[in-house]
Amino acid sequence: MENKKKILGLERNVFFTGLTSFFTDTSTKMVYSVMTLFLLSMGASKTSISLIEGIAESTAAFFKAFSGYLSDKLGKSKPFMIIGYGLTALITPLYALVKSPVGVLFLRFFEKTGKGLRTAPRDSLISNSVPKNKTGKNFGFHKAMDNSGAIVGPLIAFLLLFFCNISYKSIFLLATIPALLGVITIIAFIRENKTRKKEAAEVFHFRALPGKFYFFLIIIFVFTLGNSADALLLVKTAETGIDKSYVPFVYMIFNVVAVLLAIPIGKISDKIGREKLIIAGYLIYSITYFMFGRFNDIHIFLFLFMSYGLYSALVDSSQKAMVSDLVGKELRGTGYGLYHAALGITLLPASLIAGILYDKVDADAPFYLGSVMAFIAAILMVIFLFENKVRSKTSEKK
Repeated sequence: MENKKKILGLERNVFFTGLTSFFTDTSTKMVYSVMTLFLLSMGASKTSISLIEGIAESTAAFFKAFSGYLSDKLGKSKPFMIIGYGLTALITPLYALVKSPVGVLFLRFFEKTGKGLRTAPRDSLISNSVPKNKTGKNFGFHKAMDNSGAIVGPLIAFLLLFFCNISYKSIFLLATIPALLGVITIIAFIRENKTRKKEAAEVFHFRALPGKFYFFLIIIFVFTLGNSADALLLVKTAETGIDKSYVPFVYMIFNVVAVLLAIPIGKISDKIGREKLIIAGYLIYSITYFMFGRFNDIHIFLFLFMSYGLYSALVDSSQKAMVSDLVGKELRGTGYGLYHAALGITLLPASLIAGILYDKVDADAPFYLGSVMAFIAAILMVIFLFENKVRSKTSEKK
């Protein structure tokens, strides 16, 4: 560990990476919390909204895998973070110039490309900055900072819409400020970890990663296939008849719960194992999505967004810490790249299916699908946990 000086008990890189994510998520969630309303105001269908999110996430998946591998090869993470976060800051004000859903798709593609370039190297930087038995806690901190921005962003958007009655485009322009602060934080405060630079002749082989890692990715694929973009949750919330300015506020509730629970749950995952928390999170997601499909009442939705925040706190940081557990230090960038690629690639069919179901079948259908897929993923995770225990006992006997 290169950065011995700690800030609030955290490694320097972990703290400032968290601060970067706070600023950036403040910006992106200001935009995202009103983007659905912005698209609906331009006449976009639910299928179009889902497709925009699915294409953006899936095209970014390529860059997540590529940047993770290249980060390992060069032994550097910071340059990818600067470019990735910088691209988001550059794209954000351009949303104010958009006049059609196609324009939004174009910008979302480039914004998510920036996310793809930075995510795997950033996660690798965090993982390689801390001891293995503290990854859950530190990813929990990062998730808490990320979600803190996801609280502040929608809150700012709500206040601007409710009290100032400003346009969506003005919100996009104001969201540029925290995005720029995130880039400045990386440049000024984050230090590169010293990791072994791979030789140019060295070629990555998929067999270099353990089989249980790929089983884990299959579980991620199954779960994500029913995990469409949050945009549909916001669409259904808007269709309950509430004042549109309250939609960002409702979305904020989900992030408040997630940020309050992220660090405590991260610490728990270090003690009892990630698998149990992921199983619990999948089951909570299954129940929550079933209830989103079953009801159309804003009062029930307020409770469901809280339980959705609990799912997020249980699963997001635990899954990232699991990658660190399963993959060796020198291939963590690649491992995180494949993990994020599995998430991103699956989101395209997931979002497209959900959007078509919403428009062509029934508004409740995509939520029932998500509920079923999450339940299947929970069962697969139980098998994963059982196999790991059997493998550990076999190793002990040898």
